[in-house]
Amino acid sequence: MKNTNNKLIIRDLGLQDYEPTWQAMQKFTAERDESTADELWYLEHPPVFTMGLNGKKKHLLDVGDIPVINIDRGGQVTYHAPGQLILYTLIDLTRLHIGVKDLVRAIEQAIIQLLKQYNIPAEGKENAPGVYVNDAKIAALGLRIKRNKSYHGLSLNIDMDLSPFQKINPCGYEGMAVTQIKNFEEQININHLKNDLAAYLAQLLGYNSHDITVSKKKKS
Repeated sequence: MKNTNNKLIIRDLGLQDYEPTWQAMQKFTAERDESTADELWYLEHPPVFTMGLNGKKKHLLDVGDIPVINIDRGGQVTYHAPGQLILYTLIDLTRLHIGVKDLVRAIEQAIIQLLKQYNIPAEGKENAPGVYVNDAKIAALGLRIKRNKSYHGLSLNIDMDLSPFQKINPCGYEGMAVTQIKNFEEQININHLKNDLAAYLAQLLGYNSHDITVSKKKKS
């Protein structure tokens, strides 16, 4: 994928509530035009389960007092909480001359390359989007495409309480094991991890270093 006429803005938004962030992604996508730069949003969410468009209530086992939000991405149910890195991909697929499958592959490959730095042998699966380590899911992926523009993205488990995943069938798979980077690597520099993941994904999507702007400004 070669992209020589585009800009990418990377925003580190910190801890953000889920619903306002979701609404901000929808607004950004609805209002963008051909001249709008693509953006990657890094953030974390307070504890929340999200149900995709194909979500079925039978995959909610015992959620307790953790909120469940029905949203407009693909896929089933997953869990977000602090200690998990979220990366939302607000990308104009037409401008990059790519399809949805190309974007999915790029996201998965960026995560796989990142984990390789920590000697974590990760892989994707043909019919189950996401990234896995020894059949345990370490990263989930779900997208929404409107007018060939993407939003939502990926969640990568880093150093979090994984027990709430036992309250659901993760991504609709009964008994699916879930893991995180902390289980394989004690010393984690979250800023290095963010920067490296962004660099891998930008490279795979065809951006050059001079195309990229990093912003620390928080979205309201």
